[in-house]
Amino acid sequence: MQTGRILSTPESCFEDLKDYPFNPHFVKINNLKIHYVDEGLVNARPVLLLHGVPAWSYLFRHLIRKLAQYDIHVIVPDLIGFGKSDKPENQKFHTYQSHVQLITEFIKLLNLSQITLFCHDWGSLIGLRIAAMHPDLFTGIIISNGMMPTGEHRISHVFKLWKYFARYSPYIPVDLVIDAGTLRRLDSDERKAYRAPFPSSKYKASVRALPSRVPVTPEDPESIINTSLWKSLFIWEKPFLTVFSENDPVTRGGDIYMQKRIPGAVGQNHVRLDAGHFIQEDRFEELSEIIIRFYKESVPEPVV
Repeated sequence: MQTGRILSTPESCFEDLKDYPFNPHFVKINNLKIHYVDEGLVNARPVLLLHGVPAWSYLFRHLIRKLAQYDIHVIVPDLIGFGKSDKPENQKFHTYQSHVQLITEFIKLLNLSQITLFCHDWGSLIGLRIAAMHPDLFTGIIISNGMMPTGEHRISHVFKLWKYFARYSPYIPVDLVIDAGTLRRLDSDERKAYRAPFPSSKYKASVRALPSRVPVTPEDPESIINTSLWKSLFIWEKPFLTVFSENDPVTRGGDIYMQKRIPGAVGQNHVRLDAGHFIQEDRFEELSEIIIRFYKESVPEPVV
């Protein structure tokens, strides 16, 4: 798939962001530059945090600091089209599979293994597909307000509106979209940080494209792929935890579906928190504790 023109947000847009003191790291995959945060104890088992749309690694800023304090190796990439990563201007580039391939290559390039995966929103669509294809890379999964969709479930009215808005609105106020998905109100500095990756509308091809890439019918080719990959999740016995929001109309009920069908979900302390869609903004203290506890309990068995 042709990327078209590749845009890179000027570093000056990211100066003095509130609560985001992390050194930038970059890798290049298929001529595209992917930015990631790399914090904590380098030799420890990694926690991989995958964000969704229209967020970037800034969404995880509080979690990164909390997890790193516990000597956990925290890896947080910006998806292509978001954050400090490159932004192909061609919307046709931003497909489900293109993003899966890029994050798969990212994991391989960093030689990550024994991964504890935390994925949210579009990060769940990507992360669950990768885990289903490469289960040996992972020791456990936490999924928050997300799913690996097969087009068999009713699509919420709220998601339909978001999909239509992202595709047709001449202006997408990314910061206000995030703010609308939280119970607390973001302050002006936080809104500035969410706007930072997108200095103009031409940088938002990924924001416009990806909502329409969510498969919503069983006949969608991506649904067919996911249906096949669910066979791997149906026999997934490693720890699998759902942490959903009470106040997210888009993903409500997805946690129950997974709890009933994934063997590794049995006996886990599944929770629903009083939060909006962007649970990392509303309940980062509790979320940090949940991830740390899950990480410590998901110790891989020694090789004999």
